[in-house]
Amino acid sequence: MALRKIMWQNLSGDCSRCISHFRYYSSRIDWKKLRPMILKRIENRAKDYPVRDMVPVAQEVLKARMLLIQGVSTLIQVIPVLACKFCPEVYIGEKGHLIQTCWGYRRGAKNRVHVWITGGLNDILVPVETFRLNNMFQKIIKHDQRFDFDRVPAVVELCRQAGADQTAENLYSSTRTLDSVSSGLDRADSLSPEDLKLVANGTLRAWETLRSGVQKLLLVYPAKVCKHCSEIHVGPSGHKARLCGVFRYESWRGSHFWKKAAVDDLVPPKIVWRHRPQDPPVLLNEGRDFFGHAPAVVDLCTKAGAIAPKKYYCMMKIQGLSATFKY
Repeated sequence: MALRKIMWQNLSGDCSRCISHFRYYSSRIDWKKLRPMILKRIENRAKDYPVRDMVPVAQEVLKARMLLIQGVSTLIQVIPVLACKFCPEVYIGEKGHLIQTCWGYRRGAKNRVHVWITGGLNDILVPVETFRLNNMFQKIIKHDQRFDFDRVPAVVELCRQAGADQTAENLYSSTRTLDSVSSGLDRADSLSPEDLKLVANGTLRAWETLRSGVQKLLLVYPAKVCKHCSEIHVGPSGHKARLCGVFRYESWRGSHFWKKAAVDDLVPPKIVWRHRPQDPPVLLNEGRDFFGHAPAVVDLCTKAGAIAPKKYYCMMKIQGLSATFKY
């Protein structure tokens, strides 16, 4: 009996010590008094941006973006680019493949052969636009304010917030930029194979510089992407424009579900099927397990004579077997 009493006293003492460490939070918080303090902290945080060491990186990204657009616009005048009429599929070559991966319209047949048409710059470099903010820590854009802010390329907005100098050319989309730079380019048909190879190598370097620079900027500057669509917002918090439409009952009035953005969200790689020397002239659906892939820019540059970086070799299946191989 005495032993049981001693054990009970020890147990009650331990429980009392554990309970004494608990904190009890009251729900009666006066948010009106906390609001000025929160706004002041946000204002003080804005003084730390832009980060001085990241300004050269932002300038380099903008320069690489312009070189990439110029290089791709030159290469597509020599190397044919095909785009599917009913889906975002792209193929670089004279004849499109016969792999049945077209998902067509919403109510159309799935997994059918693509219908190829002539592709352009936006098929290789997918345009990703976002709202142009007045400053990095401004108030959240509401649904009724969505037309009060311009839409600019997401990479340009990221570099602008990082302190890069803006020009009129950088604020345009890829299509408008193509119209502005095409007039200053020499006719691509007159380029020799050596000159075309130099353009391809420069374009590939610009592609790698762009992606590595954006990855560095995302470590310092926040960017958001919707979990259910491709909407991008460059800033610490997403906007409240109801443009997602992920749920059927919400139609176009759906709100975005934001998460942290990655490099592929701001600079989509646009993976395409790649034709290798050991493959048949036209890629067939029966050999889809043998064929390799590559980002559209990398495939375009390699067809112009550039050498792809080694990190793409596994995806491209350079030394892989062909579909005509028999055991």
